[in-house]
Amino acid sequence: MAARPRAGRAAVTTRTGSWRRLHPVVRVVIVLVALVIVVNVALSLLDSSTRGADDTAPRSSSLSTGRDGLAAYAGLLRRNGHDTEARRGHVTQTALATADTLVVLDPVGFDHDEELAARRLVARGGRLLAGGAGATRLLAAVLADPPAWSAAGVRNAMPVGGAREVAGLRSVRTAGEGSWSESGSTTPALGDGSRVLATVANVGRGRVVALADPSPLQNRLLGSADNAGFGLAAAGDGRTVVFAEGAHGYGEASGLGAIPGRWQAALVGLTLAALLGLVAAGRRLGPPEEATRPLPPPRREYVDAVAVSLARTNQPAQALGPLQAAARARLAQRAGLPPTAPEEQLRAAAARLGWSTSEVDALFAPARTPGDVVAAGSALAHANRGDGGFANRAAEPELATAPKRANEGGMRT
Repeated sequence: MAARPRAGRAAVTTRTGSWRRLHPVVRVVIVLVALVIVVNVALSLLDSSTRGADDTAPRSSSLSTGRDGLAAYAGLLRRNGHDTEARRGHVTQTALATADTLVVLDPVGFDHDEELAARRLVARGGRLLAGGAGATRLLAAVLADPPAWSAAGVRNAMPVGGAREVAGLRSVRTAGEGSWSESGSTTPALGDGSRVLATVANVGRGRVVALADPSPLQNRLLGSADNAGFGLAAAGDGRTVVFAEGAHGYGEASGLGAIPGRWQAALVGLTLAALLGLVAAGRRLGPPEEATRPLPPPRREYVDAVAVSLARTNQPAQALGPLQAAARARLAQRAGLPPTAPEEQLRAAAARLGWSTSEVDALFAPARTPGDVVAAGSALAHANRGDGGFANRAAEPELATAPKRANEGGMRT
């Protein structure tokens, strides 16, 4: 019992055949484009899902989704009408506008030129939100008398004074990772009565918010107490918030540009090797093989094609000359006559074979009309019939010896 073919297998075979019928170069291009798309999607998913998602990510970075990151704070700002920017590399004066709020929390690398850029931003009307133990040098560059940082923490801070950054707030919860032991020339805004969590100060036309412990704005505590409200107020109304990510080790290069040079060279080499492999495979496989061997066209088509070519010449006499010569040569050969036999002998031989007058005349007279052409073709067919034009083989020896007897009779006479 024969097994029925599976429809799924036939569909797969059809798709495979369509793929193999494509030119090898086209197949290589399709594979490369698909490879680029897959790599970009994979890198995007990897970047969005793992960027700063572990505990080794930089603290207080807007690019970090870890417990100590500020990704949630940046999202909160965007949902409330603020534009945000993760500034990689160095912070320069030309990259900041007076309507910007610069956020520098827990910096690990903020050089002197960046400190000058932050001071000029505040002096021209910008805002600075700085905090953490690593921000003391930045605050010293911006403020005449900066606050002094202490490791003693404040777990629950309450509004102190009437600073607009804490208006309407009840409490701010922290991880207890630092406080200001002395306020300096700044005004306390949040504290617990003995220690200060946040202070504010006007510098030039701008304003500075100094946060001793950035944990209230980090992902782990942003949703606690009034932490989110304090974060929105500290950023200012409708300002673009610029996160200084260079202070957390993020260089200006991103994506593939951030890959080390040796790795880039290795990736280029692997890409070229894959490309050469695809090209080599395409050349080796070549075009699809036909299921059956292509056969030459039938002889009738060939004859028709030759006839059309000869008809286009409009010279039937010249076109049929070789045909007449072939018919005469065939008749002379089978009759035992020399190739240069005169017309009289050839006519006599043809008459003995029972050729018609029109066929005999067609061997010698130039073709003028379509009837002459048909007669010439009939003569050639007659000459080739029976392996030489002899319908009766018994007559062939007699015809072959007829010229000899004719010559002998002439000699006797």
